[in-house]
Amino acid sequence: MSGPHTVIAPTERHLVPDREPGAPPVTHTMRCSACGEESAPDGEWEPPQRWALAHSGRNPDHLGYEEIITRPWRTRSKQ
Repeated sequence: MSGPHTVIAPTERHLVPDREPGAPPVTHTMRCSACGEESAPDGEWEPPQRWALAHSGRNPDHLGYEEIITRPWRTRSKQ
C-alpha cells in the first residue's frame, strides 16, 4: 500500500508593496475628467501635474482631473 506523495499545508499570506530588484516603479498619471485624455505615466508626480495644468490651459473648461497611481504589490508568506 502506498502513502500520500504530497502534503499540502495552508499558508497564511499578506500583501506588501513590491520593492524587489527589478520590480516595476511606482508611477503617477493624470486623467482629465472632461475628455479622458491622460498624461504619460511618470515616476515623479510633477510631470503629470504640469501636463494637467497645460491641458487645462489649452482647454479652459477641462477643470477636473484624477491622479492614477500604479504601485506594484506582491504576496509573501506570514512567518
